[in-house]
Amino acid sequence: MDLAAAGVPFAQLPLAELRRSHVEQWIKQMTTRGLASGTIRTRVNNVRAVLRAAVRDRVIAHDPSDSVTLPRLRRAEALPTSDQVGAIIGAADERFRALVALAAFAGLRLGEAAGLQVGDVDYLRRVLLVRRQVQRAPGGAVEVRAPKYGSERSVFLPDELLELLSRHVAAHRPGDDPSRWMFEATPGQPPHQNTVGHQWRQACARAGVTGVTLHDLRHFYASGLIAAGCDVVTVQRALGHAKATTTLNTYAHLWPTAEDRTRRAAGELLAGVLPILADRVRTNEGS
Repeated sequence: MDLAAAGVPFAQLPLAELRRSHVEQWIKQMTTRGLASGTIRTRVNNVRAVLRAAVRDRVIAHDPSDSVTLPRLRRAEALPTSDQVGAIIGAADERFRALVALAAFAGLRLGEAAGLQVGDVDYLRRVLLVRRQVQRAPGGAVEVRAPKYGSERSVFLPDELLELLSRHVAAHRPGDDPSRWMFEATPGQPPHQNTVGHQWRQACARAGVTGVTLHDLRHFYASGLIAAGCDVVTVQRALGHAKATTTLNTYAHLWPTAEDRTRRAAGELLAGVLPILADRVRTNEGS
């Protein structure tokens, strides 16, 4: 939020004089400076939260940032490959490996993974409950708070991830208290964002992977759900987006188009006919 507030060129402009064109010009400036699409979207959404609050308080009549066009996440920045993800997980410190896996295969944000408690994982129902997040606080401390608005959710986990979490708990977080942190930096404290960032950079360096952030693993997870045929509401709920429009704005380019579906359907029809055609050709050639 501080970065967004410091970067807007209209910081001294009275709210009543703010126009859509001001916001659009700001987005254009950030794009020209080469900021990543995800960074631009985050900063605009931070400012938008202030503007929407101003509308609710009747300071301004409408939100001038409403419906402005935001840059789409490019595939290169949003989607690490399976090989990269596997290499990073394999190179990660044993105490950190499960946290990386939760981002890649459950779509958890950094703060959500850091705020996970052992009792949040229901191994019988194969469900993980996202109930809190960890954020930085002044003085290098951490603050535990509720997840982002609308982000409380149940995430359905594959057996392989449950097994990995089970091994992590047995090796590094044994005990009976369900409220103990799944990951711990100092005794009794969840990991700080800086600690996670340091571990992530070390894992990437050992894996020889560059240009991939921990948050990119969340996009990797979303792309896998979409590729498997999940609809927008399913993906929205899995990621904890407050609105389906947020999911669509971020990942619309990953869903198959009508042309893609037509080609796939025709290809499946053809695949069913080809063996019959091949048998007919072999029969004719034999006779």
